[in-house]
Amino acid sequence: MIQLIFLLALLLCLIPLIPGIIGLILPAFSWLPPLGHQTPRLSAFTTVIHWSGLGESILLSLFTGLGSTILALLFTFTILQRYWDSEGWRRLERTLSPMLAMPHVAFAIGFAFLLSPSGWLYRLLETVGIPTGQAFSLIQDPYGIGMMLALAIKETPFLLMMSIPVLQQLQTARLLTVATSLGYSHRQSWLTVIMPQWLPLIRLPLFAVAAYGLSVVDVALIIGPTRPTTLAVLIWQWFNEPDLHLLPRAASGALLLLWLTALTLLLMRLCEHALVRGWKSWQLNGARAHRHRRLNAFRLFRCPAPISASKNYASSSMASSSTTGLGLYWPFVAIPVLVIPVLAVWSVALRWRFPDLLPSRYSLRFWQQEILSLFELASNSLTLALASSLTALILAIGCLEYRQQTQRGLPIWLIATPLVVPQLSLLFGVQIATYLIPGQHYWLWVYWSHLFFVFPYLYLTLDGAWRSYDIRLDQCSRSLGMTTWQTWWKVKRPQVQPAMIMGLAVGISVSLAQYLPTQMLGAGRISTITTEAVALASGQDRRVSAIYGLIQGSLPFFFFTLAFVANRLTSHYRHGRPYTRSTLADDTVCGKPHYK
Repeated sequence: MIQLIFLLALLLCLIPLIPGIIGLILPAFSWLPPLGHQTPRLSAFTTVIHWSGLGESILLSLFTGLGSTILALLFTFTILQRYWDSEGWRRLERTLSPMLAMPHVAFAIGFAFLLSPSGWLYRLLETVGIPTGQAFSLIQDPYGIGMMLALAIKETPFLLMMSIPVLQQLQTARLLTVATSLGYSHRQSWLTVIMPQWLPLIRLPLFAVAAYGLSVVDVALIIGPTRPTTLAVLIWQWFNEPDLHLLPRAASGALLLLWLTALTLLLMRLCEHALVRGWKSWQLNGARAHRHRRLNAFRLFRCPAPISASKNYASSSMASSSTTGLGLYWPFVAIPVLVIPVLAVWSVALRWRFPDLLPSRYSLRFWQQEILSLFELASNSLTLALASSLTALILAIGCLEYRQQTQRGLPIWLIATPLVVPQLSLLFGVQIATYLIPGQHYWLWVYWSHLFFVFPYLYLTLDGAWRSYDIRLDQCSRSLGMTTWQTWWKVKRPQVQPAMIMGLAVGISVSLAQYLPTQMLGAGRISTITTEAVALASGQDRRVSAIYGLIQGSLPFFFFTLAFVANRLTSHYRHGRPYTRSTLADDTVCGKPHYK
């Protein structure tokens, strides 16, 4: 049974790649026999290359994608350096799950309502007497600065979460103690000792963030630049052309996006190698060289030398980092936390004049007119999310059990492919391949695509629990007469159940956030909360957009809360109930005593 599940998971990861690549390359060379294109040509590439504004779209994609990745990396490292293993970090860690539960679409809609020229920030500035008539807007600005900041803020909690097991594996407390004994300050220790080891270990999450930033469509449609647009949005517009004979142009653009993403990830890998492995002088010069550089910099600007340059710098820095609050982290909590209230207020606002902080009249009229559509869309979203997540959970457990038994598992590059390959490029080829299959199986294709993108997240979520599980517990239970199934259910399942419940919540939230798979493979016939939220966010009534954004953001948060409560209850049940002697088990093993 385990072998069968492993083979199914292997086919799940491999099958979409083959039609995805073939179905992308052949149309890019204008080979589409159903449309009469039976001779390969390069005309589509020529059209794409000479497209007006293509260079600006590529530069915008690189600026927003790479810029958001670099900012998220800097934010993550700064926060870790400041708060790791302190009282502030324990408070910070409790906020990561709610931040991750917020989907990108709901966050983008709330971000737009918060920072648009008529948003809460500008209303607050007008209230305190600061005029905002000529203020620069971060929503759909021509340079993509707002989109870059939104992506960086949204991805920072993800990188923080991915850094937790890495830093625990590195044993940072011991490394900091050794570095401090050698004269390094707290900042120098993080920069020269921990960072060169931490950066290669978060390479895969960093690649996923960069690939998403380069190829994102839904967030770019809501808050991204419009003239010109990013490359992904431009290709999406080509793909939606009603004339099917223009598909080769869209395929060529999707292939260009794939190559652009691959070259960007290669460039990031080379920069990492040059920084960590190639150029080592900054790591080996010692604490005195770092301190001299800092003092020279302060002398250059005629500033007094900081107290941190003295002998007691390490102790004072560590003390300050552990006693200060979460001042550095508050924007990453405040902005996502304000998204839900902003959406809630806008959903019931009937009259809201600028610059009033709150509406002057409220109404539930927009909820009443959308309630029937919300039920239908929510049922579609939840059905797809539960079906794909439960299937992915079974497949992930089977793959991890197979790896534990045979020491052979799925290659990491195969698991990471859906995370680092642009969705638009991969799904374009898959959709072309589905055209060759007779019948209208749209729900099946959407379910398959959700499963394909949910499985890697679930597998990586459960991987740590399976690696930390002590296999000797299985050996002991088997020696006491338990079968394989009894061992897994009674011994192993209670140990890994918290990870399974949290992984299920992660899978559901990933499925609920899928826009391109639902829109492309569903051919517009399967609508979800996410697809409607993106469609309504671009020009419709703000009240209706707020309703769909609020529902889309609340559903993942509900499942994360449910997972947290379930883990707390099961933990209390296992560890909090009083011990009762099992008479049947004791009598079977030791024999029933006879007293006279």
